[in-house]
Amino acid sequence: MNYPVLNTQISPEGRLDVLSKAEISKLLDTSHGGLYSVFRHCTLAVLNSGNALDDGKELLARYPDFAISIIHRSRGIKLDIRNAPCSAFVDGVMIKGIQEHVFAVLRDIIFLNSEIEGNPQFDLTSANGITDAVFHILRNANFLHPLVDPNLVVCWGGHSISGNEYDYTKHVGYQLGLRGLNICTGCGPGAMKGPMKGATIGHAKQRNSAGLYIGVTEPGIIAAEAPNAIVNELVILPDIEKRLEAFVRLGHAIVVFPGGAGTAEEILYILGILLHPDNAVIPFPLIFTGPVSAASYFSHIDQFIGATLGPDAQKRYEIIIDNPELVAQRIQTGIAEVRAYRKTISDAYFFNWALKIPSEFQQPFEPTHQNMRQLALHKNQPDYALAANLRRAFSGIVAGNVKAAGILAIEKYGLFELYGETDLMESVDALLTSFVLQQRMKLPGKLYVPCYRVIK
Repeated sequence: MNYPVLNTQISPEGRLDVLSKAEISKLLDTSHGGLYSVFRHCTLAVLNSGNALDDGKELLARYPDFAISIIHRSRGIKLDIRNAPCSAFVDGVMIKGIQEHVFAVLRDIIFLNSEIEGNPQFDLTSANGITDAVFHILRNANFLHPLVDPNLVVCWGGHSISGNEYDYTKHVGYQLGLRGLNICTGCGPGAMKGPMKGATIGHAKQRNSAGLYIGVTEPGIIAAEAPNAIVNELVILPDIEKRLEAFVRLGHAIVVFPGGAGTAEEILYILGILLHPDNAVIPFPLIFTGPVSAASYFSHIDQFIGATLGPDAQKRYEIIIDNPELVAQRIQTGIAEVRAYRKTISDAYFFNWALKIPSEFQQPFEPTHQNMRQLALHKNQPDYALAANLRRAFSGIVAGNVKAAGILAIEKYGLFELYGETDLMESVDALLTSFVLQQRMKLPGKLYVPCYRVIK
């Protein structure tokens, strides 16, 4: 099938107006390990915003002739874009929001390569070094603002949700927006778009023209979760672990909507961190919510957490069904507690320095077949460490479902295999099976072919 394409040239508007010759050379380097591949991949994903697609490999196959190059002029740069998806244009002119996202990609790819990777200032093998790198990436993207009260709600949930669930996320976003709260999500469709859309109406009713709709992504997932049209601030972190850390360092509360393996990964990430003894007294509002139709989904999630991480983990969240107003009220009260606590310990409102993130949650996990088989899926370890290993298992499944590299690995070597204690693996299998039966692994209408096998 042929997909309509257009060519264009665009100039930045106040974002990265100039590049050095060395930076341009790196961006256009097509050799193995060069930047062109990731630059092209992320830019194409941004240009595909709004199209129903959650397969990074398929996106690249749809637009094999897509190309991007940089025109270096004495008065600045231009991007020359060839064979881009027509949906990124109106009457032949690129949509302004998409153009901004393209230059956010350029900004972050350049910064990661020139300032973070290989820079001795950042020890990416240490916890403090990784946190410092995340801080600098967010600061470079102009996300960190002092003298602003805590007001950022991170919303997690699946890209593959029903229309009823999507409408519910909008209602929650609306209630949050009415209370002056801003929204941060993984920037994609479904539960990542709905809260932003609702918040825009709440902000408009309160005549709040400064609403923030922050999208946080990484190169491996951006094609499957292209930035939605409402995102007005976009940042790309180098990997999923730093993306997840950015969420919890930036956010003052988290609302979790229904989702699939990726949402389970996010839940395990935040619960694992909150279970660490150093975080026992740190307030962090965490609410699971959805419409009545999602009650069984959260029942499965709650049962899974109880069976694997125990009652202490269950105490760290509240489940609210079909009550957007109550969700917003609880979040507002929780954020007030966050503000009071951070003021007491003189911690920043704009970056959660006090939160201890164990190295198990920071070091990048490469979901190879061997690494998936060797995960320590047993209960003879601290709860937070088990959460970290379960998080890796679900991260691997996400890779096999939607990431181009993961899909190719499954095609070449077969299914990922997960081994562990029998009762633990039965809980994992039951949760994953519930996701499949509820059609939460792929976009609606697409047949899901499992990328994993649970060995009991």
